[in-house]
Amino acid sequence: MMEEFDEGRLLSSARGEYDAEENILRPKTLAEYVGQEKVKQNLSIYMQAAVARGEALDHVLLYGPPGLGKTTLAHIIANTMGTQIKLTSGPAIERSGDLAAILTNLNEGDILFIDEIHRLNHAVEEILYSAMEDYALDIIVGKGPSARNIRFSLKRFTLIGATTRAGMLSSPLRDRFGIMCRLDMYTPEELKRIVARSAKTLGIAIEEDGAYEIARRSRGTPRIANRLLKRVRDFAAVSGSHTVTRGDARRALAQMEIDELGLDETDRNLLRALIEKFGGGPAGLDTLAATINEDVNTIEDVYEPYLMQLGFLARTPRGRVCLKGGYEHMGAKMPAANRAQLSVFDTND
Repeated sequence: MMEEFDEGRLLSSARGEYDAEENILRPKTLAEYVGQEKVKQNLSIYMQAAVARGEALDHVLLYGPPGLGKTTLAHIIANTMGTQIKLTSGPAIERSGDLAAILTNLNEGDILFIDEIHRLNHAVEEILYSAMEDYALDIIVGKGPSARNIRFSLKRFTLIGATTRAGMLSSPLRDRFGIMCRLDMYTPEELKRIVARSAKTLGIAIEEDGAYEIARRSRGTPRIANRLLKRVRDFAAVSGSHTVTRGDARRALAQMEIDELGLDETDRNLLRALIEKFGGGPAGLDTLAATINEDVNTIEDVYEPYLMQLGFLARTPRGRVCLKGGYEHMGAKMPAANRAQLSVFDTND
């Protein structure tokens, strides 16, 4: 799964060792939350209506790539509704009894946030159905002919599920969410505002151009932007700069081998292998993974999505292929035969 791979990689959007200060940087209100304007507008209306009715908010599903602020939104919803939030994740709830213990300890209106909800095991998920729909907990006691069902009433609560793979949720679970919100990648301008806000929170003096330089190399992800900000701060401090300038940011990012588009050495190795060793492709995923000494799932879920978003790489029935943009970025010339064959996939033509 995307969240698990390469957490030590600086440009990974998964939460890792670099993100110890993430809770400090989280905005507390929708007004402070940058980006995702449509999601914010809708959530604001839903929450105002729920408060006016004196009811708990409907169950919410937040989905989209990692690092975009799903957990932050869950905290903001709890703050706005004036309720407590309890955090857990799909893999952490191993048995139905674990979920039962969590649900029975929720108070009226509380929020239960389940990260990676697509990774709930089937037995736990079935317990969740009646809890979400009827606010009741059905427990089977005993086995065979003597087995009997015991139903416990639950206080009305709001489940907020977060997932990077909404398509992996079962239909019965997905259908029980009354509110579904998709989070999209951020623009450089939005990320610049996030970097400026984080710098102020962390006490880092930074120029507007310096913030933008970090933002445009952050792969559309606030978590990566905040992570790069802290690393650029370190380089600037050692060099004696009291204010992070564009030049400071460029030098630091170059030292970390992060190029103008936010690609690191692993991304470039992938493109280089396709171009130099496989003639631009198609190359099978297993073969490509062995060539650059990376895990197959890591390539598929961590590296490829951003390269595809840039129009540098395509997945075809025959394997991975490098597109015109990938050739240009790597300073290589695309063979005429490849251009004709792959024009249907090339978003830059």
